[in-house]
Amino acid sequence: MLCKQNRLRVARVLVALGLAAFTVAAQADLYVYEMPDGTRMVSNHPINNKYYRLVRTGQTPKGMGALLASKNRQFFRTDSSAYDSIIHQTAKKHSVDTALVKAIIHAESAFNPYATSHKGARGLMQLMPTTAAQYGIRDLYDPEKNIRAGVRHLKYLLQKYRHNNRLAIAAYNAGETAVKRYRGIPPYNETQTYVKRVLRYQRHYANS
Repeated sequence: MLCKQNRLRVARVLVALGLAAFTVAAQADLYVYEMPDGTRMVSNHPINNKYYRLVRTGQTPKGMGALLASKNRQFFRTDSSAYDSIIHQTAKKHSVDTALVKAIIHAESAFNPYATSHKGARGLMQLMPTTAAQYGIRDLYDPEKNIRAGVRHLKYLLQKYRHNNRLAIAAYNAGETAVKRYRGIPPYNETQTYVKRVLRYQRHYANS
């Protein structure tokens, strides 16, 4: 349980983030991160991204934890809005579902254009330089260029797997070779979780 002082600090963080007040009967994990542009975001799980600075961690009311775990409504609207126009235009041009593109970006980088993985994937859609080069893109930290290359790659995967979203998403995460080897979604915990997460995010964005 949090002491009264810590509960008040958490409450101030939530108010600063524009979130409603919740009861403090029970707690759930809370992580507050500061992004490169100075804005902050709340997550119900730790995020492994060197561009995010962990401001605080602790517990928050169960109601808040449930909100973050189920929909993350406030978080979704705030982080995706800056790229809505280019995502919509590019997805429409290549006949790819806008909600799926947003879901991939959310799962890959949490809408951080400066994200870089330990394997070298970069930008919003976490593309490897070799993959982006196939689409004539080099500057992966440019949001517009990253989205263009990412959407084209996603279109390629969707066409390859006959618009089977699950297989396309799995290949985006684990690679085409792994999908071929296992004749379906690879039995990797990371990939299995990733596919479920992206599909959940896609449903959210489709209804928002």
